[in-house]
Amino acid sequence: MTQPEDRYLKIGEISTRYWSAGGQGKALILIHGFGTSMEIWQRNIDEFAKKFRVFAFDIPGFGYSDKTPVADFTSFMPKFINGFMETLGIDRASFMGVSLGGALSIKFTLEYPHKVDRLVPVDSGGFGTYTPFSNRIVTLPVIGELLTRPDRKGTHRFLKSLVYDPGILDDAFIDFYYTLSTMQGAQEACLRLLRALFCLTGIKKDLVFPIMSRLDEIKAPTMIIWGRNDQSFPIEHAYYGHRNIRNSELHIFDQCGHLPNFEKSDEFNRVVGDFLCR
Repeated sequence: MTQPEDRYLKIGEISTRYWSAGGQGKALILIHGFGTSMEIWQRNIDEFAKKFRVFAFDIPGFGYSDKTPVADFTSFMPKFINGFMETLGIDRASFMGVSLGGALSIKFTLEYPHKVDRLVPVDSGGFGTYTPFSNRIVTLPVIGELLTRPDRKGTHRFLKSLVYDPGILDDAFIDFYYTLSTMQGAQEACLRLLRALFCLTGIKKDLVFPIMSRLDEIKAPTMIIWGRNDQSFPIEHAYYGHRNIRNSELHIFDQCGHLPNFEKSDEFNRVVGDFLCR
């Protein structure tokens, strides 16, 4: 498992960390989820790089990308992704996104359909309004500041909630994400986005309903991936996406949480690789 070299480019005013791997084949863009970074793809990128030109980036506000505030995150991100593609000379790509990254991939597909080859939403946002209480309570003043304060035990607790088997989380992995949470501006960026996306009742309806209502417009071949034991988004969301995206496929991983690409990487790489190569 070789981690690609960190590279940086400017998308507008935002310094963005990204990876590039593989020198041939069609382009594949990987988008991580809330609270993580490109490292969540470390068990996948080598395998996909054998057949694709693989790109990944740290979403603004996370990882080592700038923590610069943006006025409207959900409207901004499709333009940002398009800017990423244009800067690197990528005309068209397949998209794979986990959680928030899945929702961003879906939204990009709806806004730039001519630029999307295939789509793989993984335990994705965009299929319902449910989000855990921990995401809702932090939208409150003061409580949010207290609960998102960097703390290694809190980092461990957050990562445990994403997997079925917490034994898969080693100290190095936990320490890495704790270190990211202590970076200047990281807490503010995390809390700002939480409050932009969620309210006390769940994911904000004015953000998710415009996506849910347009899923039948997606023409790109789509494979929806889900962990049966996901605590972040219930499996009913997967079935909703499958019903509403025409000709989509659904693959569910048993004994698996919110991160099938990380927790079931061998099977994930095989199943998704076969789909992308059709």
